[in-house]
This record gives sequence, structure tokens and C-alpha cells, in this order.
Amino acid sequence: FDRPLVMGIVNVTPDSFSDGGQTADTGRAIAHGLQLAREGADLLDIGGESTRPGSEGVDLDEELSRVIPVIEGLARSGQVVSCDTRKASVMRAALAAGAAIINDVSALQHDPGSLAAMAEAECPVILMHAQGDPKTMQLSPVYADVALDVYDALEARIETCIAAGISRQRLIADPGIGFGKSFRHNLDLLRQFTIFHGLDVPLLMGLSRKGFIGALTGEKVAGERLHGSVGGALWAALNGAQILRVHDVKATVEALAVGLASADPETSGL
Repeated sequence: FDRPLVMGIVNVTPDSFSDGGQTADTGRAIAHGLQLAREGADLLDIGGESTRPGSEGVDLDEELSRVIPVIEGLARSGQVVSCDTRKASVMRAALAAGAAIINDVSALQHDPGSLAAMAEAECPVILMHAQGDPKTMQLSPVYADVALDVYDALEARIETCIAAGISRQRLIADPGIGFGKSFRHNLDLLRQFTIFHGLDVPLLMGLSRKGFIGALTGEKVAGERLHGSVGGALWAALNGAQILRVHDVKATVEALAVGLASADPETSGL
């Protein structure tokens, strides 16, 4: 992590909040992933189950049929692939298909078998904080102090993972912008993002195209929230985020090139 890594999003779903259906078949998803790689993505995050607010879950066979061919295709092409899933069986199948990272929005809590599955693996695991299930998480999220509450929850999950046999060196934490958080909660998490470095694991920030960006910019169409998303990603990078999970790779990479070189000319390589 001598610089922030850019994780490009590849949704193999018909109902993602920002691009549902655009890359829902294998061929288009692989082509999109390769395009993101050409634009500068270091990692590609493949997801077959939408976890947008109000979404329903997807059964195991359907999720497998969506993500495994895409993971196989992109891994064969030499890409570093992450699988975005809450299911232990999908985690195992994804790793067997060539995935190198598991990204779980439930922090290995949704499926009772997830801790064991990841203890058996040797890959990095992203633990994201979410309050509640995607179907109901945005109805009435409540925190005493959102930054401290999320910090404590992630710290507890990290300790649980270590106790289950997953080393700290394999763990990455994500505060979960938009997952069981109000507009104000999201802003508070961004404002206090640096406290999460106290977890002593790399940090991922995923705010691309999310609703609070639309609330700030006035852009109601998720797919049109490019500029606000890039602004948030650059802010996160300047505050030490090691991975940025984004839809718009090219714009993010270019913004980082300027922003990070301005902050520290040594990072520009010039």
C-alpha cells in the first residue's frame, strides 16, 4: 500500500442501485472488468447479489451462476479479482475459480459458515460494517456516536476473526458508508475517518454513487454522481484510505494522480 489501490466495481446483477442490468450477463461483465483494468483498476470486485437498501437476497445457485464464470474469465486474463458475497459456499467457489480476495458486507456474520471458510483460506478478507439487513437497514438507523459505534463493532469483528484463525494481516476494514446509516451518519464517518486507522488494518472506502452524495450534490440519478464520487474518493485517499471501491475508475485514477502528487510530490514518480 505505497499508494491507494483502486477497486473497480463489476455488478453481475439486474438490480444494482447504480447500474442494474448493464453488466448482468457474463460477457458484458467480463468486458466491463477488462475495461476498468485498462482504465487503471488494481482490483476488480465481482458481485452477484445486490445489497442496495431495500433489496431482497439471492439464492445460492443463482449467485454462483452469476459470479463464477465472470471470476474465471477475469482471473484467466490476469486480473486480481475480489468476490463481493455474504455466503460461505460462494466464497469457497470464488476462490477456487481464481478470486484472490473476499469482500463481505456482513463482516462474516450473515452465514454461520463464513468464519470457518475464511479461516481455511489464505486470502485477504474485507470486513464491512452494516447495521441491519439490506432490506431494512435504512428504515431507522440509530447510533449513540456513529464513528465510535462503528469502530467498536469493527474492532469486535476483527478480534472474532483472529480468534477463529484468520490473521490480522489478512483483514481489511470498511466503515460501510450507506449501510444502515443516515445522511448525517455518513458525513460523520467521513469527517472522523482517520480514527479507523486505530484498528491497525488497511482501510477500504466505498462511497461511489451512493445516496448521500446525491443529497449533497442534488443529483438524483445514481449513475450521474461521478463528480461527487470522485471528490469523496480523493478526500478518503488523502486521509489514508488504502483501497477505494469505485464505479468510475478512469476519473478516480486521474484525480488521485493530481491530488496525491500535490499532497506529496514523491508519490508522483516525477
